[in-house]
Amino acid sequence: MAQQADRRSTSVLRSIDWWTILIYIALLTFGWISVCGASYSYDEPDIFSLSTRSGMQIVWIGTSIVLGFVIIMLDDRFYDTFAYVIYALLLLLLFATIFNPHSIKGSRSWLVIGSLRLQPAEFAKFATALALAKLMSTYGYSIQQWKHFAAALLLIFLPMLCIVGQRETGSALVYLSFFLMFYREGMPGSILFTGVALVVYFVVGIRYADVFFDGSPTSIGRFAVLLLIQLFSIGMVWVYCNQHKALRMLLCCVGVTLAAYLLSLIPSLTPVFDIVYVQIVLTVAMMGWLVWEGLGSRLRNYFFIALFSLGSVVFYYGADLIMNQVMEPHQRSRINVLLGLDEDLRGAGYNVHQSEIAIGSGGLEGKGFLNGTQTKLKFVPEQDTDFIFCTVGEEEGFLGSAGVLLLFLALILRLIHLSERQPFRFGRVYGYCVVSIFLFHVFINVGMVLGLTPVIGIPLPFFSYGGSSLWGFTLLLFIFLRLDASRNLMRN
Repeated sequence: MAQQADRRSTSVLRSIDWWTILIYIALLTFGWISVCGASYSYDEPDIFSLSTRSGMQIVWIGTSIVLGFVIIMLDDRFYDTFAYVIYALLLLLLFATIFNPHSIKGSRSWLVIGSLRLQPAEFAKFATALALAKLMSTYGYSIQQWKHFAAALLLIFLPMLCIVGQRETGSALVYLSFFLMFYREGMPGSILFTGVALVVYFVVGIRYADVFFDGSPTSIGRFAVLLLIQLFSIGMVWVYCNQHKALRMLLCCVGVTLAAYLLSLIPSLTPVFDIVYVQIVLTVAMMGWLVWEGLGSRLRNYFFIALFSLGSVVFYYGADLIMNQVMEPHQRSRINVLLGLDEDLRGAGYNVHQSEIAIGSGGLEGKGFLNGTQTKLKFVPEQDTDFIFCTVGEEEGFLGSAGVLLLFLALILRLIHLSERQPFRFGRVYGYCVVSIFLFHVFINVGMVLGLTPVIGIPLPFFSYGGSSLWGFTLLLFIFLRLDASRNLMRN
């Protein structure tokens, strides 16, 4: 038995994807260098001292490597067998954390055990990925069936609700990245399109809500969103139903809209005529026509498109209500700054503005290790955690930043390759969950540092300071590497 276990361990180590591990080590190395640059203080020049954040990051890196080794040594069937148990335990821990008496920067997402602080939300990602892989690999599962799809959504939304309850909205949004995996596993493209459309409604509607046609009460934002809902619905009729009927719908919508616009140009009507009301009536009429066509043709697609139109209208006006009546002032301010409605360089826009200065000052080659002025003078808040990429830009310049992004790109492409070669659905689904999470974190984190995405406070994998995120990403990655290493093993 001992010889068999030794042979099995040797086989696993031989089958492990060492290219991914090399990328992982490279990211850890550059991450530690960035933490040094961001947290270095002239009062404490010893970067290896455990009293410094760079010294503590070495501890987190060392324990992460040990953790990765332990994960590789475990039997791969452990993760399949205990997927639901791990998910349930992490879900229970997330729920308990809601009532945690310790509040750090307004968030209750941390468990404080002496001097150690852990964030369960970081570990819930791999647990949710395992549960989804377990569910979707069961015999007869089909994401095309709504009850099966609803079960997968439930696995995602339960931890999201707990994390929102901890006042950690940014970490909760990460779980939406699993929809990329759903799309790979056969989720209809219309659902992914709906998600993109909702983002467009929100951005366009909020950005131009208070911009009006000259002398008219017509809000360009509301008018544009209602017009987009009509056009998107007509496009779906064209793709999924009947092209001739879609063309007639388009001519009708364009004709009515154009007539309403020309009517609003009449001087006596311009100050009082709101085209938005015409658009609302037109949208409701379109939904009624879609339902009528669905009843007449018995084609369910018409009902789904009508539901899409209704949901779009509800979402837009609901988002407007939440934005103005439910969100906290600082949350509204962040969104307004992102959309260019407010500048607020001393308030909500301060972090992003300072990070942009830091990155821009790095130039092509950067200022060199420990020579960044913005970071040394602590102008950028959270510069060694959420905004650590600005340290890369300042000290390593454009070339260093591009190199880091290329490393992340190599990691993601490699993980996609590994996911596609999995012989079983469990491994493939888990692999694409890992890809989705890494892609979301990198895109959003780098985007918020550059002022391109909202500041939602999520770490950059393997770069941001802290043990919870580093352990969480290591667990996520090495479980997949363990599953991949066993793809060719014979079962007794």
